[in-house]
Amino acid sequence: MNKPTDNQFIINDKGFANTVRQIASPNFDERPAGYAIEMVVIHNISLPPNSYGGSGIIELFTNSLDPEAHPYYAKIYASKVSSHFLIRRDGELIQFVSCLQRAWHAGVSTWQGRERCNDFSVGIELEGSDFDKFEQAQYTTLNTLLKSLKQIYPIQQIVGHSDIAPGRKTDPGPYFDWQKINK
Repeated sequence: MNKPTDNQFIINDKGFANTVRQIASPNFDERPAGYAIEMVVIHNISLPPNSYGGSGIIELFTNSLDPEAHPYYAKIYASKVSSHFLIRRDGELIQFVSCLQRAWHAGVSTWQGRERCNDFSVGIELEGSDFDKFEQAQYTTLNTLLKSLKQIYPIQQIVGHSDIAPGRKTDPGPYFDWQKINK
């Protein structure tokens, strides 16, 4: 597992965290000029649904998901989505997109009257679902990452995908324990 140094990840001037496995996603673009990173959006994801430990998430974020590998994949394989970070069940942190770039994680979204939340947020996916508790190792890595992000970006809010896309998204779901994160 990629462990933080001194209980933090050092995020460099290119927007990448140290000691973190990097897997490049092509699904990003430039943030609009003048937009600061002010928000973190927490998601959950499992591929196939409710299954953990496989390569499906990585394949989805790198546009290499085989539509014939699972019936669910046939519905989503052509989606162009990504996230800045993924936290596996064992706490491993993987980065797909530089924090300085706009990852495609939020979709149609609004927060406090501002639309297009991808413009001003960092997306963090937790390997999980709406039906299972998250692991303590995930909360530990999440808190370390949040601390590191807040040290260099003007983070003002930490929200769930369901908060910015109500009625459309439910993640991080009812088993995400908001009391376990340091806002």
